[in-house]
Formats: sequence, structure tokens, C-alpha cells
Amino acid sequence: MTASPRVCTYVTAGHPPQRPWIPLTRPNRMRPTCIFTVMCYNVLSDKYATRQMYGYCPSWALEWEYRKKGILDEIRHYAADIISLQEVETDQFYNFFLPELKCDGYDGIFSPKSRAKTMAENDRKFVDGCAIFFRTAKFTLIKEHLVEFNQLAMANAEGSDNMLNRVMPKDNIGLAALLRTNEAAWENANATTGLPTDPAQVHQNVLVCTAHLHWDPEFCDVKLIQTMMLSNELKSILDQSGTSLRPGHKSDASNVQLLLCGDFNSLPDSGVIEFLTSGRVAADHRDFKELTYKSSLQKISGCEPKTNEFTHSFKLASAYSEDIMPYTNYTFDFKGIIDYIFYSKQSMVPLGLLGPLSAEWFKEHKIVGCPHPHVPSDHFPLLVEIEMTPTSGATNGMISRR
Repeated sequence: MTASPRVCTYVTAGHPPQRPWIPLTRPNRMRPTCIFTVMCYNVLSDKYATRQMYGYCPSWALEWEYRKKGILDEIRHYAADIISLQEVETDQFYNFFLPELKCDGYDGIFSPKSRAKTMAENDRKFVDGCAIFFRTAKFTLIKEHLVEFNQLAMANAEGSDNMLNRVMPKDNIGLAALLRTNEAAWENANATTGLPTDPAQVHQNVLVCTAHLHWDPEFCDVKLIQTMMLSNELKSILDQSGTSLRPGHKSDASNVQLLLCGDFNSLPDSGVIEFLTSGRVAADHRDFKELTYKSSLQKISGCEPKTNEFTHSFKLASAYSEDIMPYTNYTFDFKGIIDYIFYSKQSMVPLGLLGPLSAEWFKEHKIVGCPHPHVPSDHFPLLVEIEMTPTSGATNGMISRR
């Protein structure tokens, strides 16, 4: 079959060079540590991959049957121990991703966006959502948790029409997996140090959360509120986990470490990222758009009415910085950082991460946006190698309760 000249232009571009691995620091050889890799990847749902949205990409390269091979190849190439995916359609999860990745030693959990509950079964399979996969040799699933932002908005909407009219209609979700490390996860421990002798340290609990926030830049208030609701729910999950994992003991969420990944649809200078990384955001932050949310947000955050800021108790850092990765989403209309991997600063250290795609390759081949025949999504996967130390009651990732 003769290809059109436009298609030939893409084909002859050739594959981009391998993305560089950027080492950040060396593992600590003086104590046992758990070293694992985490991937975060928005795979671009088939229903969003249209010619109207991505007219610069040939139609055959937008087809799911074509793109799914490239996406799976990318996931398998990096072989992360924990894989956080967004925009996975329900049918794709159960009939493609899960069976394929089970062959590679993973298990996974999934939830579609909240609208799926209101739809007929045949329509439900096309609804996209979030998925978390984990290598079963290293991790065991203890419990999964779904965070539905529209339900939380409705529950906290009293006194705020904006919560009802702006936040509640958006059916984005967060999905969390409470994982426990297996002995194999500690195989990187120094031979002279050996494994931790305390079983509670070998079986370290990690709460892995993936989220996909609302996309529209005009709704920065919604994104920030979704993030605050997510933070509050994660705190509740950690508190519950600290109690249930040690029955009869006082709740100790500090024994559960936190990884937060996702497509936050928010730039590094946004209120969303300020809140997550600094632990606070002003009640009059510009992203609230001077809309009336304060009473609802005080209920969500548990802050005192006199306080002019909202806070959370996690100590999180972003694994990637702007000088390393100039963009995680690359389209004709928009290029920027909106995907993130956050980790608990007090107990986790990034050892290295996957660098950006070659800017020269994009420039040389005049590639104005992705997807592209050699880049199957408009997002680039993030990959971080993390060293985690056992907490054994340390203050890992949380500051003391007020």
C-alpha cells in the first residue's frame, strides 16, 4: 500500500534517541534499604485520541491497536516495580493491561471515573480511569481505596454554591493501593548489613496513590480543591491503616510511607503544586479565583476559622524539577510539566530518574506535538528509582499531629 507523503515524513523521522538515565545519589550501604522504581504515565485514552485534537498525527498512528503496542513496549522497557497509569479505559485495563502485565509478574487495581456508575454496562467499558500495578515479588496488596472528588464535594458543599456548581460536576478520581514490601524488595541491602531483623521493617507499608485532576485551565480552583480533598482523604486512609495494621495500638500513620503520582494538570507554579510541596496554601490564593469556598474548605482541611491558610501534614517533594524535565505533556497547543511523582522526604531518597526526550530530535524532525508514530501518548512517562528506609515508628513522611 502506498503511504501518503505526510505519513512518510513521520516514518522516516526514526525513533527518538534513548532517554538518558540521570543518577542523583548513591544508595546508603551502611543500612538495609528497599530500592524500587516507580513509573507515572498518562497513556492517552483512545476516546480522546482524535484527529480533531491531534491533527498533526497521522490517523493510523492514533488508532488504539497501533498505540497500545508502543505503550506496552515502553512500560516493559522500563520495567518499573510500581506503575501508576492515568486515562486507562475500563475495557483496556481488564482485557489488555492486566493480562499482559500479569505475564510479567505484576498485579494491579483500577477504577474508572465516577460517571461509570451512572452508565449502562456497554458504555461503562469506554470510561477511563486510574490504574496501579505492582511487582508481586516485591509487594503485596493489603487494601485499595477509591477517592471520588464529586462525592466529597457534595458532602462538603453546604454554604458554597461553587462547590455544587463547579467542583461537584467534575468526576475525577484518586486511587490508592496500600502495599506491603516482601523480603525480595530488600535484596539490595548491603550483604554485610543484611536484611532488617525486625519483621515489621521487612514488611514496610507503602501507600501508593495515583490521581488525575480536572484538565481545564479555567478551573484552577477546582484542581486545587480536588488536591486538598485528596490530601485529607489520604490522611484518613493513613490514620485508618496505622490502626488496622497494629490492632490494639494507638493509630500510627508514620509507619505507612506515601508515594503520590499522577496527572495533576497543574504547572509547577500553581496552587496545587505549592500546596503539595510546601504543605500550605493561602486561603486567598489566586487559584481560588476569589470564589466563596472558605467554609467548605475549613471542613475539609480541619483548619481553624481564624487561620488564613490551609495546610496538610505530609512532607512531600517532587522527584522531578523543571531544569531536568522541561515538559511532561507535549502537544501543538501546550507544552509543560503537569505530571508528577511525589515522595515522603523523611524516609525516601530518589537515586536517579529518567531524563527528557531529546529536544534536538523534536527540532530536527519538525515534530510539533505528540502523539507521534514513535511516541504513543501526548504525555511522557516519568520514572524514578527510590531508596526507602524502614520506619520502625519514625516520623516518616508525616509531621507530628497538632
